[in-house]
This record gives sequence, structure tokens and C-alpha cells, in this order.
Amino acid sequence: MNLTAIIPNQKKALFLAKRQLSELIYDAVNLEGVNYTLPEVQTLLDGVTVGGHRQTDELIIQNQIEAWKFLFKVIADEDFDLSAEFVCQLQEKVAKREALTWGEFREGGVSIAGTDYLPPNHKELPNLWQKLRQKPMPNDIDGIYQYAISLFLQMARIQFFYDGNKRTGRLMMNGILLKNGLPVINLPVSKQLEFNQLMLDFYLSNNEAPMQVLMLSCLDVKYLKIMAETNARSFNT
Repeated sequence: MNLTAIIPNQKKALFLAKRQLSELIYDAVNLEGVNYTLPEVQTLLDGVTVGGHRQTDELIIQNQIEAWKFLFKVIADEDFDLSAEFVCQLQEKVAKREALTWGEFREGGVSIAGTDYLPPNHKELPNLWQKLRQKPMPNDIDGIYQYAISLFLQMARIQFFYDGNKRTGRLMMNGILLKNGLPVINLPVSKQLEFNQLMLDFYLSNNEAPMQVLMLSCLDVKYLKIMAETNARSFNT
């Protein structure tokens, strides 16, 4: 489906993302190797603990729940931005009690499994974030999607944090989309192998094109069709 058919509508996009929440969390945590079923994730969303799982795995899911709810609130309150303070606040939700540190840029070196690529020195991180946030935002829908995906990819490649970089990056990506009234991108666990292979190539090359194609292919057609409808009714801003 052509993205230009989408009619941007923040309230409608936010409503649909909330309806997707269990799927968004299910895929995000399973991509991290946390093997919860969709019904189990839905049960945790209802506030009921699920037995038979490690506490560390449940923590990852609870952090995702808190991070998404936080994102929804800041979008509704018009408080989403690209400041270093905000991205650190979001990462704190994602990686609290899980990473070496949370809520701040890393203060040491890191590596990425499966590649010889080394992320930048930690002293460069504040300037690198400034460069990312100062990149001009396009006005067209295709351009906004490319911009949002690029931010996610560069966050994953630069590794601003000790942990939770891809999860935080995807939340920032979707925050940009929701702020602009566009449907979110959900990377399904069924595409994990393709995602991992392309990311390893991207880390070395910094060529975003293949990953841009993959991420755009993750857009759910049914939500695009809903966002293309003109009879938005109570969702109109």
C-alpha cells in the first residue's frame, strides 16, 4: 500500500497503537530471547503474574509495558522530543534494573556480538546525539518514515547505552511516527533471522537501505488501510 494514502491523525494512530500493545511487547521481548506467549503477555498487561518464567524475563516485559505506557502518555501530552534528556528517560524505562546503568549514556566501551565493528568512544556520544537530533525532519510521509527508521538504526549502531539500544531505538522511532499521526512499525519475531543478518551487515557498512526496506515491510496493511479512511469520526483532531 502506498504510504501517501495515509491520512495523518495523532489520536487515531495512538488509539491503534494501544490496541496493538500486546503484540508490540510480545514481539519486542521475543526478539530479545524472552520466550513468552502472546496470551502470557496479555495476562501481564492485565496485572496478573505468569508462573514458570524467570524473574529477569518478567522484568524485561514489565519494563516494556512501562516504556510503552510512558511513550503513549508523552505523545498524548505533546511532550515527546529528541533531547538527550528525553531519550535517557525513555531508556530508563526500558532497561531499569536490567542494564549495567540506565537513564544515562554509557561511560565505557561496548561491543556487538557477531561483528568486528566497534561503536564510538563514549566521550563522543553527546555530540553524536546532537547530530542525530539536528537532522532536518522531512514534511512528507515517506520521508518521516525514513527519518524515524534511520534514528532507530543509528541508535543501534552507535550504542548510546550499555543495554536496551534497539528496544529504545524502536520506541523513539515509533514516538516520531505517533507524534506525526502515523501508524507504528512493529518488527515481528518471525523476521528475526532476516533482521539479525541485515543488522550485522549494517553495523559494518552503515548502509541503511536494506534495513529501511525491511522495516517498512513490517508495517501492518490493515492499520494502513484504517489510517487511510476519511471517516475518522471521533478520532479527528
